[in-house]
Amino acid sequence: MTIHRRQFLQSGAALAASSLVPRTSTAAGAFNPWPDAWRTFEVVTKVEVARSLGAVQVWIPIPSVNEEAWFRSHESVWTANARSAALVRDPTSGAGTVHAQWKDGETAPVVEVASRFSTRDRAIDLSDARSGSMLSESERKRYSSGTEMIPIDGIVRETADKIVGGAKTDFEKARAIYDWIVDNTFRDPKTRGCGIGDIASMLRTGNLGGKCADINALLVGLARASGITARDVYGIRVAPSKLGYRSLGANSEVITKAQHCRAEVHLAGYGWMAIDPADVRKVILEEPPGYLSVTDTRVADARRTLFGAWEGNWLAYNVGGEIALPGTTGPRLNFLMYPQAEVAGARLDCLDPDNLRYTITARELTAT
Repeated sequence: MTIHRRQFLQSGAALAASSLVPRTSTAAGAFNPWPDAWRTFEVVTKVEVARSLGAVQVWIPIPSVNEEAWFRSHESVWTANARSAALVRDPTSGAGTVHAQWKDGETAPVVEVASRFSTRDRAIDLSDARSGSMLSESERKRYSSGTEMIPIDGIVRETADKIVGGAKTDFEKARAIYDWIVDNTFRDPKTRGCGIGDIASMLRTGNLGGKCADINALLVGLARASGITARDVYGIRVAPSKLGYRSLGANSEVITKAQHCRAEVHLAGYGWMAIDPADVRKVILEEPPGYLSVTDTRVADARRTLFGAWEGNWLAYNVGGEIALPGTTGPRLNFLMYPQAEVAGARLDCLDPDNLRYTITARELTAT
């Protein structure tokens, strides 16, 4: 049986027309994103399970973020040869997945999900601390608390206290943490996927290498330990950088390995502010010809820009952490930005193409 389903993910806020943000600041350098035209994309994820000796389940993340200034989730459509498939949401974070289930004996489980979304560059004028968005008490508690992988006590608190020193405002603390991470971490090309985000182990061992899920989780943990509301945003790159950075874009329509998480801190006067030290370290390692000096102009531009801005060539899946996948008693996920699958109740390695095969492609539909 082939299942076809259509689910509209738009909210009133996401559908409302919002005026373009006037550009009030011009920073030097080529890497200088600023809110302008919206771009609409379609991302298609196809998952096939090779080892199907037993009942099979698959979960595919879909765009679940709606932010009036920079991101709108639209519809997701799926087909599958499954006995059932449906949109499900994590009750805490709202992270959406298409959950497909196959009966025992299905020889070639396959599901394909097409999702559309609109995005644009994101930035704030750091010289103008106007009234930003307010958080509910539940949101503030959630994004200020520690988790198993992002604790805010022990060595994390001790490290945060040393970093922020005499900083008085949350803005000053956030800047100090951002600069410390850029100066002290490194992108490790040997790290599988995006890393796992075990920040206490990073600090205890002194090995501050990793990828985005490690480096940006470290920022989130140190910020929370300093009393700053912070969170990771999990997603995937969908298009090349229009601002000249090959390392900060998807340079092919096939984006299967282009997952990337970013971070946000919530600051008085600014609301949620974009922040991404992991991409500064990515520029240092990967921007041609590679292994750039921290004094290189391209590194300096990225370092300045990624505290308060990012380019809109990226899909934001969700802001979820410690997610329990529906329909299973398997382990919680540290984050959800890769397809997931189980066979006979056993979780497959989402980075093992021999057992869990998937392709993700992206195409731009409009540029307005």
